[in-house]
Amino acid sequence: MVRRMLLCTAALVVAVQSVQAAEVRDRAAEALSARLFPMLDAIGAAPETVARLRADRALAPVLAARRERAAACADAAPCIAEAALWRDAERTALERAVARDAAPLLAGRSLVPDDGIAAGLAREIEGLNAIVRVYALGMPARYPAIDGPSAAFGSAEAKTRLAAAVRLGATPRQKSAQALDGSVELALALLDVNDRTDAAGFEPIDGGDNATATARARTLDWTRYRYSAILLTGIGPEVPDMPLSPGGKYHVRLAAARFAAGDAPLLVVSGGRVHPHGTPYTEAVEMRRALIERYGVPAEAIVIEPYARHTTTNLRNAARRLMALGAPLDRDVLIVCNADQSRYIESDAFAERNQRELGYQPGTIGTRRSPTELEFRPSSRSARVDPRDPLDP
Repeated sequence: MVRRMLLCTAALVVAVQSVQAAEVRDRAAEALSARLFPMLDAIGAAPETVARLRADRALAPVLAARRERAAACADAAPCIAEAALWRDAERTALERAVARDAAPLLAGRSLVPDDGIAAGLAREIEGLNAIVRVYALGMPARYPAIDGPSAAFGSAEAKTRLAAAVRLGATPRQKSAQALDGSVELALALLDVNDRTDAAGFEPIDGGDNATATARARTLDWTRYRYSAILLTGIGPEVPDMPLSPGGKYHVRLAAARFAAGDAPLLVVSGGRVHPHGTPYTEAVEMRRALIERYGVPAEAIVIEPYARHTTTNLRNAARRLMALGAPLDRDVLIVCNADQSRYIESDAFAERNQRELGYQPGTIGTRRSPTELEFRPSSRSARVDPRDPLDP
């Protein structure tokens, strides 16, 4: 009897250990990983590719050194975060190994950007490093007024969140890149514990508020229209608890009037959860609501782009949405916004900012039709994912 009890107890311990060691599926982390790190994410979900990379003669010692660096930190969360940063030589070794061992996987899933594997992977690693530096090590965010962690660096709350992120990032998760390197999961956890998972807040983007417009877009004869879409840019409030700013209301009326002319089949409303810091409102969602409720624009004619945090990404992300909907890139979009913003979009300063922050122009600025209307020809370069801005990659 005693022997049977001992055997049962041993079996229970083994079962509990198996449960504790099992990888669980986290759909929120999956969506965020796919948005921020599409190439590393695809590699992590492919065990055979991970095995090839871990066995790569040039990369294997690099990965081993990174594991040893983290292990030497014991339980010190700031040290673990510092150890997760990719050094230039390590990144180069990873880029070369991925080009050797993972290129068919990435090409088969259409994840190789227009400027190649090395450039795309470099952006993912730079983005990963940026997340760790800002959300774990106290470096300023690119846009500190609207981005960054939820608690002041060095505060008890910030230390608690960092410790939680380290534990969360080390917990096994299905379809994760953990088997290759722990840094991706740590970066995702840092965003998660700081409630900055904005980049995946509306995935899958073709569903939800976009479901009817997506279905309609598949049936459109784009040649019937002068413009593929009217792009309505956001102009967020600076007052807490304000869903739609006074300027946003003006933009909505301008766009509703222009759409009524029938020159475009779709309205693309662009703007994320931006102003003020920590606002619960998303500009695109609020503009869509106003267009439907105040002006009677049909939901099937409105596409939300709920991620853009700046005028640069209003244009870039609108181009992405139109490409995803099958809109031809050889047709213009009409940007509708206030005269001051419209002039800025047309300016050399805006072009310089695009080059500095995006690394390219999201399209070509065309003919001005009125003080509030400006033509724009989207570029396929806008499809490049860039997690160096982790709230809108």
